[in-house]
Amino acid sequence: MMTSSENAAPTETEGERITFADLGLAPEVLRAVTDVGYETPSAIQAATIPTLLEGADVVGLAQTGTGKTAAFALPILSRITPGQGVPQALVLAPTRELALQVCEAFESYAAHLPDVHLLPVYGGQAYGQQLSALRRGVDIVVGTPGRIMDHLKRGSLDLTEIKYLVLDEADEMLKMGFAEDVETILADTPQGKQVALFSATMPAQIRRISQQYLNDPREIKIAGKTQTSSTITQRYNVVSYTQKLDALTRILEVEDFDAMIVFTRTRGDSEQVAEKLRARGYSAAAINGDIPQAQRERTVQSLKDGKLDILVATDVAARGLDVERISHVLNYDLPIDTESYVHRIGRTGRAGRTGDAISFVTPREQRLLKAIEKATKQPLTQMPLPQIDEVNATRLSRFDDAITAALGETRRIDGFRDIIAHYVRHHDVPETDVAAALAVVAQGDTPLLLTEEDDRKFERDRKQAARFLEDSGSGRGDRPAREDRGPRQKRDDLRMYRIEVGRRQNVQPGQIIGAIANEGGLTRDDFGRIQVRDDFSLVELPAKLSAETVARLEDTHIGGKAIRLREDNGPSPRGKGFDDRGGRGGRGGYDRDDRGGRGGYDRDDRGGRGGYGGGRDDRGSRGGYGGGRDDRGGRGGYDRDDRGGRGGYDRGGRGGYDRGGRDDRGGRGGYDRGSRDDRGGRGGYDGGRDSGADRADGKRKPRW
Repeated sequence: MMTSSENAAPTETEGERITFADLGLAPEVLRAVTDVGYETPSAIQAATIPTLLEGADVVGLAQTGTGKTAAFALPILSRITPGQGVPQALVLAPTRELALQVCEAFESYAAHLPDVHLLPVYGGQAYGQQLSALRRGVDIVVGTPGRIMDHLKRGSLDLTEIKYLVLDEADEMLKMGFAEDVETILADTPQGKQVALFSATMPAQIRRISQQYLNDPREIKIAGKTQTSSTITQRYNVVSYTQKLDALTRILEVEDFDAMIVFTRTRGDSEQVAEKLRARGYSAAAINGDIPQAQRERTVQSLKDGKLDILVATDVAARGLDVERISHVLNYDLPIDTESYVHRIGRTGRAGRTGDAISFVTPREQRLLKAIEKATKQPLTQMPLPQIDEVNATRLSRFDDAITAALGETRRIDGFRDIIAHYVRHHDVPETDVAAALAVVAQGDTPLLLTEEDDRKFERDRKQAARFLEDSGSGRGDRPAREDRGPRQKRDDLRMYRIEVGRRQNVQPGQIIGAIANEGGLTRDDFGRIQVRDDFSLVELPAKLSAETVARLEDTHIGGKAIRLREDNGPSPRGKGFDDRGGRGGRGGYDRDDRGGRGGYDRDDRGGRGGYGGGRDDRGSRGGYGGGRDDRGGRGGYDRDDRGGRGGYDRGGRGGYDRGGRDDRGGRGGYDRGSRDDRGGRGGYDGGRDSGADRADGKRKPRW
């Protein structure tokens, strides 16, 4: 039975506010909290800490950025007995970034507990370092489910003495396909442990897990009117894709920001945007799954230290990144789902601080903008693109500041003063002209001020922005007119890979995405089409996967079996389907780009009730069909070159397949590809040159 309590965030009007000293924390932990600078607990902390100190299980529902980490870290540190030699607390997090962030928080809160040893365990880090720390003995382990499972299978991680287990961002873990791993870990730890589950949402699967593995948990729900923090100002700018970089530059020139995260949808875009910002004089760096973990950690540290001002990132950084300097989040590309938007902008305005979130919205993304507003229960304010006079005023102000700063360097000024005076005497030129000429030299070929010509390229975007406001006012924005999107473009930045797990291991596409994304540092946008076969699966991944990433993924396990990732050397996909590599089509197929029936199918295919195969060389069974352009599946399914019987595939006989010679006869339901004199049996198909009915115009049907 789950008891529930709702808590609203404390307000200044309350007579006496709760402090951390009132929550019953251990003195050493309380000292560390004071050193960090915390004064009053957040709503989730005030409600959760006393409950966990009592020893009760907890289900905490609160949005990101509300202080959930301290809500479970402080009670664990207050109750733990260090020096046991085996882990006593285990914290599961969906991504390596969040795992590192949680571990850093534990370290800061354990500053006065020198005997407490912590270890982050995540994919992408060498096993040797983790194994050495585990042999020495640790008290608290913070890790991702995939790497924790790997250590359990190796026998290097002992969970028999676990007293405290935390599931942080549980909804995201399940979304990434870690449900089976999480349940295995919950089942393999002692029954008497205390469990805390934190999630932004409460889907049915999380509620089932809480009922099955938690002991009479108390549900603590932080009431809020919105999913996003009220301290974050949310704005959007209507801009076409080709003008995004120039629009970003204008915003950077006008906005007063300390540090900013710019989110892109793909890793290639993150590198490109960061490079172009550096070329325009900004201190920017990219962070994505292709960048080694050590370099990513150094980049984040540079952002914290003030050596870096702009971080261009994919969603790999959307979880767990907490840098106080971040005042702005800019969505260069809108995320594909509203939850990602909430987590992205949650990187600013954390722990009561104010923040700004700006999103670029292309004219075709109006419906997505409405979905975000509906999900967050907050309207986004349209911000006009900075005008020429605003940008020029900012540039002139910075130019004045640069002159003032240079005049302060008296020693260097004295050295140049004689040179300028000498030039003026010998060339009879006013000093102001000489100063202007030096400004031209310093400025180079880039004009200091913008002109009307620079503004014309945004005329169309401004018209679209005005139309957005009109649609919003008339109520038509929720349902824009349907437009012809044309054929879906094939992505040329992906390559087909094969992994050695399939339906026999009960693998689902979500598990594949979760495991590969976590261990390889990928995001959902890095995945193309996925097909789950009987004994293996095909996955489209970025073509430029680094050798280090591939090496890490080779040892990744799904459902207890190594996936042994490698490039697939079979026939390349045609159209939007897949070529069969020997398995049968079934219900397990999944294609992100296709729209399917009960099992999924290519738009131009005609298929059976099951899943799909998907190529010209597929052999379909009763459960699948080939996905080539001209394939037509019956109950058993076949493609252009392969024809299956009702029951399967055979070299002859009833329900079989026969490439046959001239006098072969196909059996019932069979297919005879024979030559001119072959005859198909009942229900068969004759692929000979002279077969087929005449058309209405008297001409024969073409063979295809």
